[in-house]
Amino acid sequence: MANDDVTPRPAPREVRIDKRQVRVLAHPLRMRLVGALRVKGPATATTLAELLDTNTGATSYHLRQLAEVGLVVEDPDRGSGRQRWWQAAHDVTSWEPTDFDDDPDARAAIEWIQGDQVRLLVETAERWFASQHEWSPAWRDGFGMGDIFLTIPPARLEELKAEVWQVLERYHREATVADSADSADPQARPVQVFLAAYPLREGLQ
Repeated sequence: MANDDVTPRPAPREVRIDKRQVRVLAHPLRMRLVGALRVKGPATATTLAELLDTNTGATSYHLRQLAEVGLVVEDPDRGSGRQRWWQAAHDVTSWEPTDFDDDPDARAAIEWIQGDQVRLLVETAERWFASQHEWSPAWRDGFGMGDIFLTIPPARLEELKAEVWQVLERYHREATVADSADSADPQARPVQVFLAAYPLREGLQ
């Protein structure tokens, strides 16, 4: 638990992505760059290239493309001379799929991003299945997936998602405070939580 004198960090800085941003973001390396900066914090193009197993030139180019639309920014407190440090401009990128119904290119981009999220979920689950025997019983019980079937109108589904997201944001804030406090739990590890809702497949309705 955080000390009483630690001021909680505000809710994650969230941006409602626009059409130009979504078209720029829909690229495998750019998605990974934004994700790495959000997880690892500020970094140089060289450090990111090593982390993501790519070359510095491509990394620098794609960082500049992301910067042009405000998805990454230079870290003003770091860097000297020609060395540039970059940081994610936001903790959370949000959108509604219908935001792009009038722009076929942006709609195709957001569909690619959603597909990439599913691929990431599959890769994450497969890595967990392959390595779960190396983790403690507490972590093996903590990790994993579950599902539930609902019959619900779209407005209530939006309310459900918003309420669950508020819970996730609260835990995010509390974890950030604990990470910066002397009482941070030494057993804490980075965890990625996915939130998804899809129609029940045909035949089970």
